[in-house]
Amino acid sequence: MVKICCIGAGYVGGPTMAMIALKCPDIQVVVVDISKPRIAAWNSADLPIYEPGLDEVVKACRDKNLFFSTDVEKHVAEADIVFVSVNTPTKTRGLGAGKAADLTYWESAARMIADVSKSDKIVVEKSTVPVKTAEAIEKILTHNNDKGINFQILSNPEFLAEGTAIEDLAKPDRVLIGGRETPGGRKAVEALKAVYAHWVPEDRILTTNLWSAELSKLAANAFLAQRISSINAMSALCESTGANVSEVAYAVGKDSRIGPKFLNASVGFGGSCFQKDILNLVYICECNGLPEVAHYWKQVVQINDYQKTRFVKRVVSSMFNTVSGKKIAILGFAFKKDTGDTRETPAIDVCHGLLGDKALLSIYDPQVTEDQMKRDLAMNKFDWDHPQHLQPQSPTAFKQVSVVWDAYEATKDAHAVCIITEWDEFKKLDYQRIYDNMQKPAFIFDGRNVLGVEALRKIGFVVYSIGKPLDPWVKDLQVSI
Repeated sequence: MVKICCIGAGYVGGPTMAMIALKCPDIQVVVVDISKPRIAAWNSADLPIYEPGLDEVVKACRDKNLFFSTDVEKHVAEADIVFVSVNTPTKTRGLGAGKAADLTYWESAARMIADVSKSDKIVVEKSTVPVKTAEAIEKILTHNNDKGINFQILSNPEFLAEGTAIEDLAKPDRVLIGGRETPGGRKAVEALKAVYAHWVPEDRILTTNLWSAELSKLAANAFLAQRISSINAMSALCESTGANVSEVAYAVGKDSRIGPKFLNASVGFGGSCFQKDILNLVYICECNGLPEVAHYWKQVVQINDYQKTRFVKRVVSSMFNTVSGKKIAILGFAFKKDTGDTRETPAIDVCHGLLGDKALLSIYDPQVTEDQMKRDLAMNKFDWDHPQHLQPQSPTAFKQVSVVWDAYEATKDAHAVCIITEWDEFKKLDYQRIYDNMQKPAFIFDGRNVLGVEALRKIGFVVYSIGKPLDPWVKDLQVSI
């Protein structure tokens, strides 16, 4: 039986290994992590990650050919293929701070693999890493190996979207495997290809050299984020000219060269990958003497920050240029629907902006806990990727924030409602009931364009929807202010 070990039981390692175990019953898969609580959660009925369909996949193979363990060294030593899916956070200090990837965990994993290995191994980069990381890992493995063991390094980046990760794993657009163009490298590529071939059609398994595979992941996320920032930039122009961004996006998306995906205007993108990977790409360009290219990609992040700031300014200016002491309901805190992930969620910046103007926030999200929300609101930038930097916050730090578990409770007596996450349940709420229980005038700021503007205006709401023609109230108020 082929044995696979994955170092790192996070958003990538856990679901990916679960799918491999499900599709390859002849392969033993062990996911290892030094975090005892995380491994305990993977072995329980309450998994540490919310992802539609994940429970069913894990329960179908757990304790059969899928195992979760804290005995890292034992399972790495026994494995034929070792996936490394550890965190690669953005550096917060030192050279490249705020842009470069911190490879401390990766280097530590590589040194441990070299130390405990007793047989040849294929080491697979699953984490998103800078170009040429494989070369550094090779050197660490080689220089710490006095047993004559042969290590082959492969790059196998993940292309998962949270909320659809299980579907993405079961029916991927492509699986990318990069390896050295040597006999040993080609043999390793074929070995990993054989694993995915259990369920992925051969024409969807792409093979490249190592550097192309490493760069492809950063490039893919940069292109996707670029589309979001492009349509968000257009949304600002639409509001100024009376155009409708949804109509513009539909017209543009009908061009077969462009297509309709990732053209939904919003309050901004979030998640653990887009901003982090673009800033990493910016740093790589700068290090390679390409300042113009670096500047180009940095604009994608700057437009995203601008969109979040613009949303907050619209809320404040529409409400007579002050939200001080006013209750504002925040519906949604996760960075997108169908996930509990709050990393880089636009909700954090929106809440910070409103709190800075002394608003009173009542937050509801169906999947995010109160503790998680308050941790996020207490963090400095990039601290979500460095848990050791977090400092306990005093209760008084959150006296302007309440977290509730019901949308109607969040909106009761509120002056305004902000839709930050596109949860389906928000489309089905009784907005007449919400309006009746709000302060008047009652405002709705739809940061995801999921609500019917005209129906809300008929109820009596003053409505702002991103990239849509402005409510006459809002337009007149802008002029007077």
